[in-house]
Amino acid sequence: MPTLRQTNGLSGFTKRSESDYDCFGTGHSSTTISAGLGMAVGRDLKGKSNNVVAVIGDGAMTAGQAYEAMNNAGYLDSDMIVILNDNKQVSLPTANLDGPTAPVGALSSALSRLQSNRPLRELREVAKGVTKQIGGPMHELAAKVDEYARGLISGSGSTFFEELGLYYIGPVDGHNLDDLTAILNEVKSTKTTGPVLIHVITEKGRGYPYAEKAADKYHGVTKFDPATGKQFKSSAPTQSYTTYFAEALIAEAEADKDIVAIHAAMGGGTGLNLFQRRFPTRCFDVGIAEQHAVTFAAGLACEGIKPFCAIYSSFLQRAYDQVVHDVDLQKLPVRFAMDRAGLVGADGPTHCGAFDVTYMACLPNMVVMAPSDEAELFHMVATAAAIDDRPSCFRFPRGNGVGIELPKGNKGIPLEIGKGRVLIEGERVALLGYGTAVQSCMAAAALLEPHGIRLTVADARFCKPLDHDLIRSLAKSHQVLITVEEGSIGGFGSHVAQFMALDGLLDGNLKWRPLVLPDRYIDHGSPVDQQMEAGLTPSHIAATVCNILGKAREALEIMS
Repeated sequence: MPTLRQTNGLSGFTKRSESDYDCFGTGHSSTTISAGLGMAVGRDLKGKSNNVVAVIGDGAMTAGQAYEAMNNAGYLDSDMIVILNDNKQVSLPTANLDGPTAPVGALSSALSRLQSNRPLRELREVAKGVTKQIGGPMHELAAKVDEYARGLISGSGSTFFEELGLYYIGPVDGHNLDDLTAILNEVKSTKTTGPVLIHVITEKGRGYPYAEKAADKYHGVTKFDPATGKQFKSSAPTQSYTTYFAEALIAEAEADKDIVAIHAAMGGGTGLNLFQRRFPTRCFDVGIAEQHAVTFAAGLACEGIKPFCAIYSSFLQRAYDQVVHDVDLQKLPVRFAMDRAGLVGADGPTHCGAFDVTYMACLPNMVVMAPSDEAELFHMVATAAAIDDRPSCFRFPRGNGVGIELPKGNKGIPLEIGKGRVLIEGERVALLGYGTAVQSCMAAAALLEPHGIRLTVADARFCKPLDHDLIRSLAKSHQVLITVEEGSIGGFGSHVAQFMALDGLLDGNLKWRPLVLPDRYIDHGSPVDQQMEAGLTPSHIAATVCNILGKAREALEIMS
């Protein structure tokens, strides 16, 4: 356990390659019922008799996939147990600056009514034995609601889960282990065909007073003192890119009442808790429902609203069809703020934002940009706000800014679309960086200066549309052009190569090299270790330059 989330240590998520007891990998949300159903059907096809148990939280139940899976489970009628862990955290508890926010959505209200209103009653063969053992209501709230749970209990008295074909048992006190064990044994031993859902009520942080009192602060923790609950967080001279994004968006929203913000149960993670405090009626938490978030944003855009959809790069993968079909195809001006772009350290490959440039820049109508520092991020938020005839997106990394001066009043200045900039004028070799990889290019240039190599460093700013004039200029005035990005194959470098090939810039003596993330998943670890494994440190960039120029000795010196 001391190696958890560290380089070469245990993953923070279940991982099939790590343990035989990790039956399915996780890291995002709402997949367990689908995977469990697949395992149950696979078991039946193989003629086996093992039990399949899928555990899902009430937050994960807000995603459409959970309902798709329950619908299919009720139809296929394979034996499996679904445990709904209901701790009233339908949205992650980091959404509000003033403590845990109230859970969002009708599902939360319905589950609360089930908790406060519903005793264990006889439910077909499975529940009969359980009721005799337990009996009575398992969980009471101060204010009881004398009505059916809206949407979850029908007029006939059956729950929504039962209507889908799942036996419903609950609510059950998840902290009463004797009762919970009795119920699980009863369900396991009863030979009743079909899926069973056990609704278990738990309290987040139960047993540790500091976590019970502050679920928002203990959702994800750094090292802390168990005796006092104090977390050891290092201070930094600059704020996170996430915070800078929120400040930039607030400044834009102050000037434009049509700007709204959307997130998928990630108010704290996206920084939109700051936006919500300033504009509580213009910030929308849709739950863990990225697909809905994107199409919801598209609908807002249809009405002349200016939505900023703030979703992690890796989480936006879950809504790609909506990005393509509902936004880009219709050329709707939805703005995507993709946080956690590139490598993400301890969170590992499940949260690594490796693919967003590749999957967004291939869309015909999408403007795709990335800031090289925090000041550029302010300008790109302003640029996205100004683009009102097509969709746009910008990516920014986990971590803190570099310490550059910010725009006055946090108000960025819209950039000219598709125009990059030259930061250092050099000769022979040009580095064309995209996003915060530009900082590594600048550092590589500093490493090579003592060796008598003066690099040109340019900041592309845009992957789509590309700055054709800048690329032509760099290609024609240098012997070597190296593109650098913290993204997968098929991203910025591929777009540059496509343009240069069609423009004839690769027909002569120019040497072009792309530096991208390797074509494999990089495991969790410290950011420095991940950069080393990816080969994207300033030393790697500088060594690449030396090797192309035939200076192998200098390359070895730099890498050592």
